[in-house]
Amino acid sequence: MRFNISNQPHLKFIKKINFGNLKSIFFISSLLYFCIYFFDNIDQISFDINLERNGINLFLSFLFCVLSIYLNAYAWKYIVKWFGKEFKSNNLVSFYVLTNILKYVPGGVWHFVERFNFIKKISNPQIALYSTLIEPYFMLSGSFLLASMGLIFSPLYFFLIFPLLFLNRKFIFLILKILGSLKGKVFEVLRLPNSKGQFEERINIVSFFPSRALFLEIGFVLSKFIGFYICLNTFYTSNTLNIIFLLVIFSLSWSIGLVVPAAPGGVGVFEACLLLFVGKSIPENIILISLVYFRVISTSADLLLSLPFLIRKVSKRI
Repeated sequence: MRFNISNQPHLKFIKKINFGNLKSIFFISSLLYFCIYFFDNIDQISFDINLERNGINLFLSFLFCVLSIYLNAYAWKYIVKWFGKEFKSNNLVSFYVLTNILKYVPGGVWHFVERFNFIKKISNPQIALYSTLIEPYFMLSGSFLLASMGLIFSPLYFFLIFPLLFLNRKFIFLILKILGSLKGKVFEVLRLPNSKGQFEERINIVSFFPSRALFLEIGFVLSKFIGFYICLNTFYTSNTLNIIFLLVIFSLSWSIGLVVPAAPGGVGVFEACLLLFVGKSIPENIILISLVYFRVISTSADLLLSLPFLIRKVSKRI
């Protein structure tokens, strides 16, 4: 499937850029950077932990990662509602949580495909496509809004609010067209036709601005950050860094991991970006240990909540 962009010169230019190769290069470079950083400090790194003293902190970090998944799921539910489909039950939330682990599968599209198929069965293909496609943009807008708090450090952070300005009924179709030109692989799997006429005919956007969904996405990123911050303080008890600074670089790093789908779940990219942004503000061995523990904890939360879905999938193949 392709969006009709024949009369959109700027979209034609975007389509000519081989984003797949650029993202793969960025992913490999980030992974190499993290590995070099890790092995350069391996003699100072110890993953031994006193569970009696620090177990509660790690468990709290895990709980905030679980909370972030549910906030993300409820945000998706309100995105679907914003496109005009009302749900009385929480089946949508449950299915989102169950399929979240698929973002780690190579290709980076299978969680989208499962969610598209689920919505299509209870709604129409257009709502299924658009609500699934736009969700990462909501996450990015929420994360960038948090990162824009860096305005207190530099005026350049002001530009991070720009994605939010297009998140409304007037510009949403333009955003969908741009995303469509970037997500060719997704559409090859979904194989749906698309036109502006279909959008206006089948989609009934219920408000000008999707405030509930956006606030939930902000809560999602904040919960992730709190989980990371707890991990960091577990290993860095003398942490005196400005929490706003940490939130800004966390949000930026997480956003970059989101937009590089060559990295399953942002693995490697998020860590490399945060290492780069934090610089020498935190001892290298401390930030490495914190990042590794946070990655294990956040992935474990995804895996635990998705376990019923994985068991069902495996049992069907046996």
